[in-house]
Amino acid sequence: MAKITRSAKIKRKTTETNISGELSIDGKGSVNIKTGIGFLDHMLTLFAFHGLFDLALKAKGDLNVDAHHTNEDIAICLGKAFKEALGDCNGIKRYGSKEVPMDMAAAKVMVDIGGRYAFLWKMPSYNQTIPREDKYSLDDGKDFMDAFAKSANINLHVEVYSGEDVHHVLEAVFKAFGIAMDEATQVDTRRKGVPSTKGRID
Repeated sequence: MAKITRSAKIKRKTTETNISGELSIDGKGSVNIKTGIGFLDHMLTLFAFHGLFDLALKAKGDLNVDAHHTNEDIAICLGKAFKEALGDCNGIKRYGSKEVPMDMAAAKVMVDIGGRYAFLWKMPSYNQTIPREDKYSLDDGKDFMDAFAKSANINLHVEVYSGEDVHHVLEAVFKAFGIAMDEATQVDTRRKGVPSTKGRID
């Protein structure tokens, strides 16, 4: 039986951004990412490398305004690409969870690819005012995760345990996100059909 290639093209053009690329879920962690936002390139590289996804991504956005449109539209594209590549979700494990430390920061990400959008971001109150990194903030990271979850139609929970450096906090988050998504998208050979008692995942 021929192996099904779980991949998707990425393409989105608006008055604010122009994004193109390709995603392969069953990859080796190979990346070619140029978003115009250096810090986001770094985070997406970590996500793909640790999730073993092959990801090519190029984006041009109105960065003269700010990073918001580019950041959000990339998340939308990537979420839709995962949804398309997974198709009917036949045989996948569906759930994934990972905790990752990064120096003095630590975070946990939980994923349910169940066809229902929900997003939760939780962190200690003392972390809320961490300074930006390369024009990228914790709010940008949060917005990215939320937009991804909406576009992929998944349940995504992010909990930051500790950290006072935005680079280390978001590095822990994106690494955990990649590993959790890898776990959730893996095919369980014992599973016959869609992993839902409803018989389908939309």
